[in-house]
Parts: sequence; C-alpha cells; structure tokens
Amino acid sequence: MSTDAIVPPPPAPDPTPGLSEPVRIIDAFVAPSKTFTDIRRNAWWCGPVVLSILVSVFYVAMVDQKIGFRTVSENTLKLQPKNADRIDKMEPDKREEAMQLQAKITGYVSWGFGAIGIIYLVVVALILFVTFKFGFGSDLTVSRTIAVVMYASLPLTLKSLLTAALVAAGVVGEGFTFQNPIATNLASFLDPAGNKFLYGIGTNLDVFYIWALVLTAIGLSYASSLKRQSAYLGVFGWALLVAVGGAAVGAAFS
Repeated sequence: MSTDAIVPPPPAPDPTPGLSEPVRIIDAFVAPSKTFTDIRRNAWWCGPVVLSILVSVFYVAMVDQKIGFRTVSENTLKLQPKNADRIDKMEPDKREEAMQLQAKITGYVSWGFGAIGIIYLVVVALILFVTFKFGFGSDLTVSRTIAVVMYASLPLTLKSLLTAALVAAGVVGEGFTFQNPIATNLASFLDPAGNKFLYGIGTNLDVFYIWALVLTAIGLSYASSLKRQSAYLGVFGWALLVAVGGAAVGAAFS
C-alpha cells in the first residue's frame, strides 16, 4: 500500500475580482457598500490619501492666488475678538508686523493642510479602533479601520474641491475663512460675532461632515462584524463629544 502523503487540491481562485482603486473611490460616493466590503479583501488606503493631498494643494493654491493669505488672516481675526482687540491696540508699525506674521503663519499652516488632515484621520481611526475593538468586541483591525476612515473622508475632499472651484471662479472671496469657506453648515447662517459656542456647534452641523460620519459608520459595519446601530452610536457619540468640546474651547479663547 502506498505511503505517499495525500496532498489536498489547491484552493479554487476567488471568482469575484477585487475593485480597482478608481472604482473604490467612485463607489464610496455611489455604492459605499461595495467599497467598504472590498476593504475586507484589501485594506489599502493610499488612493484617498493621494487624492486628498492633491486637492488640498489645488485648494490652497487657489486661495493664495485669488484671495491671499493676508486677507484670509484679516477675516479670521474678525472671528477672534480678544486677539483682534489686542492687535488693534498696537502701534501702527507693530500692528502691521503682527498682521504680516499672521499672514505668514496662515500660509505655512495652509500648505500643510493635506499632511495635517491625514495625520488627524489616522488618529481618529485609532480612537475608533480602540472604541469598537475593546468596547464593542468587534473584529476590526487597525489597517481596516484606517482604510474605512480614509474612504469615508472623501466627502470632505469633495467639499475642498468644490470650494477651490468656487474660489477659482471668483464666486467665493470676500469674507473667506478656512474655518467656514462655503455655506454648507448651520454656522453660515449665524452671526460670527454672536454666541461663539453656538457658532462652533454650527460649524459641525455641516452637510459634508455629516455625510462623512454616516459613511464611517456604514464602512465600519461592512468591514467588520460590528452591528450598524453600534457603529452609528460610537461614531456619532465621538463626533458629538468633539463638537461640544471644540465649541467650548473656541468660545473660551476667542
């Protein structure tokens, strides 16, 4: 009798091919379940990162060319009465030096928006991973969580692209600030010099931001064993905490 080991047949190839990167990005808008299900197969997330950085560079370039960082700094200062009052009390030459410095800082920070945004999203993903892994017992991995957050942030990239196009066309200019560039949130209809806490809350009630939060919850449920209700609870719970905390800090120091 033969003593040769029985070799099992090789596994059959998966008949369903994975999505290409352009398709994954497009489906994040039109068929998010496909994109986030595909993340189970491959948690690659460089596509939205590259797209986000390219859009950020275009956005800041348009603002610099069409509006200028000096104007943006002056508009931003109007939202900070305490800082504005301090600068107004300076001697004319000192005031000019202070405004030039503000413009330079605005420019440096603006050109770093893309990298800063990616770092922020990675931190958000790590917080969500810990929350759902240990608080809800999901089977999420770090790589899948980061991938979900990156793809779910694409509506924010779309907002930046739309804003850049409006700036380039001259539709947006006077009164522009990076904090609230176009009227897509409740704060656009509030007095910036009024209640700072409500204004801060209003900036978070943004169509594109809420869209991104919804996609994040959907994505986490498709990319793991997490229940949809639990995903919404965790994502919007953290969003509410950040919104209230940020508005409180902004009101205290503005």
